[in-house]
Amino acid sequence: MTLDIAEITDILEPPLDSRPDPDAFVQAAMAWHFDPATGSPFWLRKAETLDFDPRRDVRTLEDLTLFPNVAGELRHVPARDLIPRGYGEHPDVVGVFESGGTTGTPKRVVLLRDWLERMLAWSNTALDAHGFPRGVDWLGLVPSGPHIVGEFFRRSAATHGRYGFSIDLDPRWVKRAIAEGRGAEASAYAEHVIDQAADLLRTQDIGVMTVTPPLLERLARRDDLVDLVNEKVRAIRWGGTQLDPDSRHLYRTEVFPGTVFSGNYGSTMILGFAGERPGLPGDGPCVFDPLSPYVTFGVVDPDTRKPVAVGERGRVVAHHVSKSFLLPNNLERDVATRVAPPEGGLGDSVADIAPVDTFEDETVIEGVY
Repeated sequence: MTLDIAEITDILEPPLDSRPDPDAFVQAAMAWHFDPATGSPFWLRKAETLDFDPRRDVRTLEDLTLFPNVAGELRHVPARDLIPRGYGEHPDVVGVFESGGTTGTPKRVVLLRDWLERMLAWSNTALDAHGFPRGVDWLGLVPSGPHIVGEFFRRSAATHGRYGFSIDLDPRWVKRAIAEGRGAEASAYAEHVIDQAADLLRTQDIGVMTVTPPLLERLARRDDLVDLVNEKVRAIRWGGTQLDPDSRHLYRTEVFPGTVFSGNYGSTMILGFAGERPGLPGDGPCVFDPLSPYVTFGVVDPDTRKPVAVGERGRVVAHHVSKSFLLPNNLERDVATRVAPPEGGLGDSVADIAPVDTFEDETVIEGVY
C-alpha cells in the first residue's frame, strides 16, 4: 500500500503522548527517508550503494539490521546533507551537535525542533514518574559547547524546571590531557569545574542537579558541598559515563539519602537518551528504557551480531528512526546486560552499562564524561 506525504507525516508525528504502530511506523519512515522529494541527500546517495531497497525490504524494526553501520561517515558529511528535504527550505534546526570525540574525530548530527519536543515531553513525563519536583532551579554539570547533552539540559530546565544554571565543561580537553599522560592537569581542570558548581550551590536555590558520575564523585569528596546538596537539592539526574551498582547504592542511601536519584544512558548518535526505569529496587541493577519505536536497542554478540540471551552481556546496537533523522544499526562503544523491555516497549532495555576498552581502533577514555 502506497502512502501519500500527509499519511506518512501523520504516522511519523503522532501526538506526543501516544506511540505509533511499530511496523507502520518503520514503513512510513522508509517511505519518507528514501523518497527523492523528502529524504536527505545523505541517505538518498547511500541508497544507491545498498544491496536492498529500504522502501520494499525494511518492514519491521528487526529489518533495520539490514543497514550497514554508517555512523563513522558522520565525521565527514556536511551537516546540511543530513536534513530531510521534506522539511523545506527553512527547517527548524535547533543546532548541529557533535559526539564526545572519545574515539577520534567527532561525528555530527542535526537536531530539529520536532524531535527535541518529543524527547522533552517523554523525558518530562519520566521525571514526574521518578518524583522530580517541577518549577525549581536546575544546575547542570554536563558538557557544553557542541555537545547535545548541554542543549537537553537547558531545555529540560526550562520546561520542567524554572531557571537553568550551567558551568563551562570541555570533556575533550580532559580526555586529551589523560591520553597525553597529564593526569594532574586533568584533575585540576575537574576541580575547577567543581569550584564553579560550588559557587552556584552556595548562592542559588538549586532544586535539581544534573551531573556526570566522575564529577559527582569529586563533589562528594567535599563535605561542605555534600551538606549543601542535602540541604537544597531535591533530585539528582546523573549520566554520561558509567556508575557502578555499589556507588549508585552508596549515593542513594548514604551520601544523598534525601534526594531522588535517577540516571540516563545517553548518546549523541541516538539524538537523546534512555531513561532509568521508575520503581527499580534499591539493590538491583539500573535498567534503562529508550523511547521506542523511535529509539531501540539490541544487545548482541559483537562478532556474530546475534542477540544474546536476556540476562547475558553483549554490545549495544542502537537504532534511531524518526522523521528528522535516521541512523539504524549503530554498534555503540558500550557493553550492557540485556533486559526485557517494559510493557509496551520494543527492542531491548539495557543495564549495567560499561565502555569497551577499545573502539574503532582507539583506546576509550571517559574522563569527566
